[in-house]
Amino acid sequence: MGCDPVSDELIGKYLEKRIIWEKDGAEMVLIPAGSFEMGDQNITYADPVHSVKLDAFYMDVREVTVKQFKEFVQESGYVYHHWDDVPKYSPTDQHPMIYVDWYQAMEYAKWAGKRLPTEAEWEYAARGGLVKKQYPWGDEIGHDNANYAGASGKDIWDQQTAPVGSFDPNGYGLYDMAGNVHEWCLDAFDQNFYSRSSRKNPLAGHSSIEEVVSNYKDVVSGRVLRGGSWTYSKCYVSVAYRDYGNTDHRFSSGGFRCVLGSVDSLSSE
Repeated sequence: MGCDPVSDELIGKYLEKRIIWEKDGAEMVLIPAGSFEMGDQNITYADPVHSVKLDAFYMDVREVTVKQFKEFVQESGYVYHHWDDVPKYSPTDQHPMIYVDWYQAMEYAKWAGKRLPTEAEWEYAARGGLVKKQYPWGDEIGHDNANYAGASGKDIWDQQTAPVGSFDPNGYGLYDMAGNVHEWCLDAFDQNFYSRSSRKNPLAGHSSIEEVVSNYKDVVSGRVLRGGSWTYSKCYVSVAYRDYGNTDHRFSSGGFRCVLGSVDSLSSE
């Protein structure tokens, strides 16, 4: 079994459903409701492979940039102490924001009126409608596809992040779903979660999305990271590879993107 088949016509339909989110200026795309086979039996902690059904949601087309995070800090008055660290690996406003821990990513998402994706939403979106593939575009990867450890071809960023959107998007129009920066998810990291995961809109460690979003300041357990990064070799930027970090962990390859979990109020877009 694999993902439900997604035709070129259907993908094209959803690629037209784009919005610009006014609060942070992010371009977002509608990810269609559907089901897919989550996980990979050949990856540690990513088995068993299991069927998951998800509601539709909007996702940021690109990772949150340095510019967007600066605007959040300036407008909200949020105190951020690590600006001296960011330029070494994300030197311009168009590079992804890094050195943000999970709480800071949640603060940004709250300010923007969005949230972080669940782990299942992230993987489903990263697959871009493809069935049983290792990467957002197929089973092979090269430096013309993504920014990961090393450099050649389009990937000229050996020791830092690439500006967001420097490589071709996947089937849903999402950029950098492999490599560049690790992306925070809502879920607690549970290495055995796949064996007992809910089959619809799963979330590890909490009874509901609303519960974790409302009480995120009280969260202490490690959180899921997805996508690999510019520091990781190609086998670790697979769509199914699971990583994690402590909620207060900030690092040179850690960033995020946001989602809108309900499309009802935006159906007229």
